[in-house]
Amino acid sequence: MAINLASYIDHTMLKPGATASDIDKLCVEASMAGFAAVCVPQRFVPGARKLLDNSRVKVATVIAFPYGYEEIEEKVAQIREAIVMGADELDMVIDLRALKTGNWLQLRKEIEACLDPVFKAGKVIKLIVESGLLTDTELVACCELYSKYNIDYMKTSTGFATTGATVHAVKLMRANLPPKIGIKAAGGIRTYAFAKELINAGATRLGTSASLQIMKEFRQANP
Repeated sequence: MAINLASYIDHTMLKPGATASDIDKLCVEASMAGFAAVCVPQRFVPGARKLLDNSRVKVATVIAFPYGYEEIEEKVAQIREAIVMGADELDMVIDLRALKTGNWLQLRKEIEACLDPVFKAGKVIKLIVESGLLTDTELVACCELYSKYNIDYMKTSTGFATTGATVHAVKLMRANLPPKIGIKAAGGIRTYAFAKELINAGATRLGTSASLQIMKEFRQANP
């Protein structure tokens, strides 16, 4: 039996220059297709929330995007603001500088501070680790660290780095994360064939702006 592919997809628009009408169109498409969520820049969260209030589609936004440079206090402030605006899910870029220099204490402080407002509001957090910039050892170390916390998802990529989601990274994450932590693959997912590979590797969410084309290919493959 074919999977319900739409339920895996975060219908995404994070490109520079996106307009309110672009986001409105995205929300209508997501509602009609039954996607899991839309993922939009924070300034568009209130409009998306209004359009999707009577829908099962969640509103996701990005925090410290796309580089994760912001200090902990700024990330916490962005999370709180996004929640007030109506976001259901927060996709946050971790401090890659800290990771690359082995500053695990900083990463622990960051996740503990950022989880607090998320938990209090009953929202979902997805940590973006930018797997295309990491060695296998670094990616496994991330999995080991964040396995200790009650995060909802680890996300492969922002889509802004040279390398996005890969089957290898998803498999490595699945092998080193507990089953309760989902995996969101994102970055460069443009075909149903690749989407299927990522799901088979262990992805439980897919972030893509090519959602409609992927669904078209999915229906052709599963008439």
